[in-house]
Amino acid sequence: MGYRNPLPLTVLTEYFARLPGIGMKTAGRLAYYVMSMDEEDIEGFARALVNVKKDLRFCDVCQNLTEDDLCSVCADELRDRGVICVVEVPKDINAFERSGYNGVYHVLDGLISPIDGVTPEMIRLKELLRRVTSGVDEVIMATNPTVEGEATAMYAAKLLEPFNIKITRLAFGLPIGGALEYADEMTLLKALENRTAFL
Repeated sequence: MGYRNPLPLTVLTEYFARLPGIGMKTAGRLAYYVMSMDEEDIEGFARALVNVKKDLRFCDVCQNLTEDDLCSVCADELRDRGVICVVEVPKDINAFERSGYNGVYHVLDGLISPIDGVTPEMIRLKELLRRVTSGVDEVIMATNPTVEGEATAMYAAKLLEPFNIKITRLAFGLPIGGALEYADEMTLLKALENRTAFL
């Protein structure tokens, strides 16, 4: 009978391997690293994992993650509420914040993808339509430049068309198939500055 890792280490490795971009080798290294941590640090790590799920909720306005009713962007009175930047997931907001963007956001929490069974009703388009009824001058479609991102942006733009507001799409300084979270500040700033009418 060959060598087997102890069951708790195997279970931990398998949980790490469920994370995106983590293969079994990396998961194994992480599990062994956890074994070298102080018990206090491990308990803090476990608490952080539980708390991120338990204490975070969606912002009542933009659907970003927050601990309160409003996220820090929606609570900021100095933001330009006339411009809404529509993003796929909350982590995309961090990229725009680094670029100096001063409008507000709307998080779709996904993209339309029939092949994955994701329909328009499953993302936060209804909430976006409720927001544009008054005081909004422009909606920036800032979904990733992928097939699903393009399809979602086009679908959302068609829904927004009757509101007679400016609908723009990020300029294509971003690589096709790339993700916003990996774009540098200058690329995002230029993409915002050079955006063009979408419809």
